[in-house]
Amino acid sequence: MTLEDQASRVIAQLNALGRPTFQDVGPQRARKGFEEMPPAGEFVDVASTQDRTIRGPDGNDIAVRIYRPGDGAATADRNGALGCLVYFHGGGWVVGSIETHDRTCRSLTMLAGVVTVSVDYRMAPEDPFPAPPNDCCTATQWVCDNAAELGVDPQRVAVGGDSAGANLAAAVALMCRDGAARGDACAQPALQVLIYPVTDFDRDTHSMIANAEGYLLTRDTMAWFDDLYCPQSQRKNPYAAPLAVDDPSGAAPAFVIVAGHDPLRDEGVEYAQKLADAGVPTTLVEYPGQFHGFFGMTRFLDQAHEAQEITALAMGRALSPALGD
Repeated sequence: MTLEDQASRVIAQLNALGRPTFQDVGPQRARKGFEEMPPAGEFVDVASTQDRTIRGPDGNDIAVRIYRPGDGAATADRNGALGCLVYFHGGGWVVGSIETHDRTCRSLTMLAGVVTVSVDYRMAPEDPFPAPPNDCCTATQWVCDNAAELGVDPQRVAVGGDSAGANLAAAVALMCRDGAARGDACAQPALQVLIYPVTDFDRDTHSMIANAEGYLLTRDTMAWFDDLYCPQSQRKNPYAAPLAVDDPSGAAPAFVIVAGHDPLRDEGVEYAQKLADAGVPTTLVEYPGQFHGFFGMTRFLDQAHEAQEITALAMGRALSPALGD
């Protein structure tokens, strides 16, 4: 299928800029350039935001931003406790921040009626695997341990993210499942929201070859991210490559979005199928005419609005209070 009309115009405009690639400029300049890009998402007012710092697993500091939806939120129970989304930003584990994904978090907060906790985890190459998933798992546990203060129900916490952030959300879902199996006091997410997730390090899939160039994320950039993030010796570790897990049964229910013109499309579909085959309730939604990164581009793409709305509906179903609460 060809690109959807609005997507085609956006891609043409981006390609016409002729910007250097991330790998051409290196991590530091790539981060600066990514932060300075004009926001592609619409600004949505929330009731409040709060920036905090929590203690990480290695004594490090983790910055988080907490978004509140205000009175009358759809996930509020009769005591006022809300559902919660712990969100991990995309950017290949190398670029991105709570600032670059602020508008996506604002939108999901209001559409789903949840508290959103956006996590500024450590990034490669300074802090490669396993630092990012360890930070994300710690942040998820912090939300559950501090649920009363945050005004959320610890039984109604989802993890989610886009791209590398979705990889981290999938990893956290597996880490929490494994921790619970060991008898650890580990939070079990009610849902994992995976927006065009990285699930493997195979850069020779059909979608990786077919969409290698011209659709914002390239095959070469993805390989560069991989090399900065994860050593070869760890690339079959399910917390780095969730698709490598032998049996994902018992993991949180999943909501997965993929895009047809995305190098990561096939591994997202394959992971959704692996979850479903293992009995994990899984919903897979594909946007055949879209590209990697479209989800946050609500200023330009009607289908970005639609994708955020159906994601919020899935979150609402998973995080709504039980009858009688």
